[in-house]
Amino acid sequence: MTDVPNGNSAEFKELAADVDQVVNRAARTVELGRRGFVIACAVFVLIVGQLLPWAGDHVGWQVLAGQGGGAIPRLFAATSTAFGVLASVLALATRRWWLTWVCAVGSWFAFVDGMLAIWSQQSSHSNNTVGEGPGIGMILAVITMVVLGVNWMRAAWSRS
Repeated sequence: MTDVPNGNSAEFKELAADVDQVVNRAARTVELGRRGFVIACAVFVLIVGQLLPWAGDHVGWQVLAGQGGGAIPRLFAATSTAFGVLASVLALATRRWWLTWVCAVGSWFAFVDGMLAIWSQQSSHSNNTVGEGPGIGMILAVITMVVLGVNWMRAAWSRS
């Protein structure tokens, strides 16, 4: 039979320190489970959306680079890339709880930007001509930001 360390021994204090360290690490992280796979797939779809047309003949990465589409689609390209791709990959890799909140709030912010970007492509410009309309990549990116927003919000609230 093994000896149980008494409460004043060095072994007991070392064990208590190890347990405290594990508890602190667990308190800072979040377990994503299947939701992590859904988020990873959504990030991939968002990257594919950057390769599809967003505004006229300009694809998403060109809009991000400022080559077309206007200011609002460019803002959506920036926020969807920052929160949907970069922050999501960082949160998936590190599993930090605070990053799930950043991704959740940022995804919803990017979704609102995306809706404004679609609206800006459908509304009249200053010369009273209708925009070229949103491309399939922009629509796909907006839908993907909703999926990311829902999943990140559920992950952020899942921790008690």
